[in-house]
Amino acid sequence: MKIAFLGLGRMGTELALKLVDDHELTVWNRTAEKTEPLVERGAAAAATPAEAVDGAELVITSLFGPDTVREVVIEPGLIPEGVTWADATTVSPADAAAFAEAVPGYVHTPVVGSLPPARAGKLGVYVGGADASRRRTVSTVVAPWAAANPSRLKEVDTAAGAATGKLLANLALAVTIEGFKEALLLGESQGLSEEQVVDMLGSTGLEFIVNMKKSFLLGERSVAPGDFTADAIAKDARLMLASAETDLPAVAAALASLEAQQEAGRGDEDFSTVVVNR
Repeated sequence: MKIAFLGLGRMGTELALKLVDDHELTVWNRTAEKTEPLVERGAAAAATPAEAVDGAELVITSLFGPDTVREVVIEPGLIPEGVTWADATTVSPADAAAFAEAVPGYVHTPVVGSLPPARAGKLGVYVGGADASRRRTVSTVVAPWAAANPSRLKEVDTAAGAATGKLLANLALAVTIEGFKEALLLGESQGLSEEQVVDMLGSTGLEFIVNMKKSFLLGERSVAPGDFTADAIAKDARLMLASAETDLPAVAAALASLEAQQEAGRGDEDFSTVVVNR
């Protein structure tokens, strides 16, 4: 299939690399140098989004957030009539519904997971849209993103439903990293070392996030560049708060911790900076 892929940040690059061997890929990124890994694998690089989508049978976007989607895709009317648009950008349910209304071919395809699962084909993927035929086409194309665990690719019947699933997944990350941070603070107040707290959190509700982020905490990995930035999950937490019809105090606490890292100049580091630099 002839595919235009727009947005080659950390995750976008990994997603595109999973497709480049099986499709005719044309890629675009605002910072042109980021197209090089794909070009080396056989993709063509476009100078503009319009050039990238010219003649494409499918357009895939992996941009930073809904404002960038509006700027790059919606406002210039980028998607040609009749072409399916698979958007892997994390957006709110309201944004997804608006994009679906603006572009009949819209299918929301957010992914759940960070860079290591992306490289291993172990991401969760939601494929959401009202048109079952377009959903099936997109599901087939993006199946390599979840190839190692196909049950994690889930079709839902609305774009907003897919967006909700992604925010729920990242809510779990946001509130558990805050829980990990507070567990460390409590443990330290009682004279425990980081290693002791990590050990005691095994087989608890925080075990998943501890196992994911303890290598950063214990100095085995650097938070720069890391797997999933504080900037990215802070952006998602703001979408959660804006989308909820009631207060989300745990998310608000997590966002405050993430914003403290951003204010300290660590927004582009892995979000484990919340526990590393607590």
